[in-house]
Amino acid sequence: MADRIPEESTARARPGAMETLHALLGSMPVAYFLLAFLFDIAYVRSTYFLWPFFSVWLITAGLVAGGFAVLLGLIEWFAHRRDRARRSLRWHGIVTIVALVLGLINVFVHSRDGWTSVVPEGIILSGVTTVLMIVAAFLGAASRRTA
Repeated sequence: MADRIPEESTARARPGAMETLHALLGSMPVAYFLLAFLFDIAYVRSTYFLWPFFSVWLITAGLVAGGFAVLLGLIEWFAHRRDRARRSLRWHGIVTIVALVLGLINVFVHSRDGWTSVVPEGIILSGVTTVLMIVAAFLGAASRRTA
């Protein structure tokens, strides 16, 4: 019985339900934005008219999932705002919100008709949004490891 670990140390190591749901919803926009970027590249290479429609749907799905992830992240942050380890999540939140704002602008750019919906602004915004979401995911994962 002497080698038993106290409950306080094990309870801190395991993520809660909110953290797990936030991580799950936070990974979805990365996949959606990455696929939209790949579909934009496919459109530039093939000019098949359906690729931009797929991109708009994927960007919109990424915005919805990202919005829910930001909402859960804010709830989680307010619940633990006095925790010093949680303060490192600030950059994760800022980069995520910047990426979602660029994604919103991207959805408006992709709502144009034809070639101008993707080239040149649409594919640039898709690439930047994808990179920012990947960076935000790494920042979130790294700050949770230190927590």
